[in-house]
Amino acid sequence: MVRVSTVAIRRAKQKQQVIEKLRAVAPAGETFEACVHCETGPSPWLAAALDEIPLVGLIIALTRRFYFFTLTSQHVVLNSANRFTNRPGEVLGSWPRDAFPISGVKRGKVWSVAYVQFANSNKPTRLNIHRYWRNEFDQLAAGTTASTPTQ
Repeated sequence: MVRVSTVAIRRAKQKQQVIEKLRAVAPAGETFEACVHCETGPSPWLAAALDEIPLVGLIIALTRRFYFFTLTSQHVVLNSANRFTNRPGEVLGSWPRDAFPISGVKRGKVWSVAYVQFANSNKPTRLNIHRYWRNEFDQLAAGTTASTPTQ
C-alpha cells in the first residue's frame, strides 16, 4: 500500500502531526502545551516587495527554513518543517524551558519576530511568526524566560 503525504493546512492538524512525532521520543510524562510554526529569513513584507524583481523572490523563498517550536512541560523542542507539505521533520534541538535562548521578541500586527540562538550559529537566527500562530507564540514566550512580547 502506498502512503500519500497530505498537506496539513489547519493549525490543529499541524500541531497534531508535531505532537505525534515528538511523542515517540519524549520522556514519559511530558505534556505538550503549545506549538508554533515559524520561518527564517528577512521580513516577509520585504520578501513580498522584492518578489517583483525576477529571481530575487525565488532566491529568498529557497533560502527560508521552516520550523516548529513546541513548548512542553519541561522543554522547548525544535523540529524542522517540510517546505511544501508543512509536515514536521526531525527533532533538531531541545532546551530546558528556563534556558531557551530567545531574545528580541517583538509582536507585530501580522508578523511577529523573535531571535533564537541555535547551537550551530554564531548569531541569533531571526524567526518570523504569522499572527495565525499568535496565541501559541504568546504561550511559548510566557512559558520560557523570554521577555514579554512588545507591541
